[in-house]
Amino acid sequence: MKRKIFLLLILCVPLSVVAESVLPSWADGATRDSIVAFVESVTNNNGPDFVAEPERIAVFDNDGNLWAEQPAYFQLLFAIDRVKAMAPDHPEWQQQQPFKGIIENDLKAALADGEKALLEIVMATHGGMTTDEFAASVTQWIDTARHPTTGRPFTSMVYQPMLELLDYLRANGFKTYIVSGGGVELMRVFSETVYGIPPEQVVGSTIKTEFKIVDDKPVLVRLPEIDFIDDKAGKPVAINKFIGRRPIAAFGNSDGDYEMLRWVTSGDGARFGLIVHHTDAEREWAYDRESHIGKLDKALTEANERGWTVVDMKNDWLRIFP
Repeated sequence: MKRKIFLLLILCVPLSVVAESVLPSWADGATRDSIVAFVESVTNNNGPDFVAEPERIAVFDNDGNLWAEQPAYFQLLFAIDRVKAMAPDHPEWQQQQPFKGIIENDLKAALADGEKALLEIVMATHGGMTTDEFAASVTQWIDTARHPTTGRPFTSMVYQPMLELLDYLRANGFKTYIVSGGGVELMRVFSETVYGIPPEQVVGSTIKTEFKIVDDKPVLVRLPEIDFIDDKAGKPVAINKFIGRRPIAAFGNSDGDYEMLRWVTSGDGARFGLIVHHTDAEREWAYDRESHIGKLDKALTEANERGWTVVDMKNDWLRIFP
């Protein structure tokens, strides 16, 4: 009899109470409740939307979704710092753009050629070394670099509500993946420590890599050549290629995540899509349709039609950073 009364009491607990205990940095309301309702529906063995654990896969964009992306993508800031560190070995850069602009702290001049300039910067700082050497350079940067606006370590520029969401999903049998336009080998350096996501569950953009024997030691050498860009329509392709199952939940923040959200939420059965809308100019940044970084236009317009949950960062998150 006591057991029956206990079960009845549990069933009568409103979603808001459950959500508050598992997602404490999320404000009480429809956004948080929608997450809890979805998770409870797919984990209810007797419910019509039950999903077996192997199929409980959730994919997360990284930049602007798990950690901040302003005033520039953090990978670009890493590349800029690498150019400055490498400059003494490249005197020709003193007169050669985009490197000249970076050395002189004139980012506008450095990036005047747009994608061409970005590609040159990335190839010069990400290629021509072994995978171990690259990982060591990322680790050193992560340990010492500071965000140009907040002065915080980059790994503390992560979103506390999203960390709680990752933990909540995993506690309910979900496997969480990062699917990002960022470089896969850069993210893998810190993904497990910061997000609890192991490197084998990180999908990202890649440059070509070659196996070599150097001094009788086998190594993987990163070549200065793009292999795959994991953005926009590339995301569903990469998910299919590297994960092999269609996820049941997708989390993003920009039009770069539009195709991933469409593909994930159009599958059979219970599906969930969420967009982080940056609306908090005081605690973070406010930007969307006109932003040159993390532009959110088409996905925001269609969110209601597609049934995607939109996080109003200013009102839905009680805190931003840990």
